[in-house]
Amino acid sequence: MPSSTDAWGLWEDRFAAFLDAQAADADAAHDRAHVDRVVTTARQLAQDETAQMDVVVPAAWLHDCVVLPKDAPNRAEAARRAADAAHDFLADEGYPNQWIPDIEHAIAAHSYSGDTAPETVEAKVVQDADRLDALGAIGIARCFTVGGALDQSLYNPDDPFCDDRAPDDDRYTLDHFYAKLLRLPDTMQTEAGRTEAKRRAAYMRSYLNRLDDEISAA
Repeated sequence: MPSSTDAWGLWEDRFAAFLDAQAADADAAHDRAHVDRVVTTARQLAQDETAQMDVVVPAAWLHDCVVLPKDAPNRAEAARRAADAAHDFLADEGYPNQWIPDIEHAIAAHSYSGDTAPETVEAKVVQDADRLDALGAIGIARCFTVGGALDQSLYNPDDPFCDDRAPDDDRYTLDHFYAKLLRLPDTMQTEAGRTEAKRRAAYMRSYLNRLDDEISAA
């Protein structure tokens, strides 16, 4: 970590300023508040896993410094592009070079839709922190925010909860719970992340049960 608390705070100010400039058009589910939550969660997981904060904190701040629309055909490239942008920014700013490759890897590996597997504990922490923000109450809110922005139908009226069909989250927002979100606990890389993911997923299932009651009664 930079040699003093003040120096570290200055670096975080730089990360935030770069993020705000790069991702000014980010959708509401990938905005600055999302990044702030991921940074906070990543710090907590890093402490549990004794991961290197010099890698985890910059990677958490910069993991979404390049954001592509959810329905963009090249969406899977976002994490790789963010990793490249973060590498160039950190090198230009004079961040300690020894940490930059691991930061780049952690950013590239965080994405659910990408093809880079996390190979370091720091990358696993950042991936878990980002995925936890897709679960629980905040995950529900983010899911419906994205669905609304994409002008999707809320659910399939004939089979809202994918009981007898494959999920189609290109058409129905609720299907995203079954296509991705409820599968996330099985993808968690850290013990603390796995425990929290299961807790948040249980809340989401209780919400879906309540929603089922209300839809059935309509």
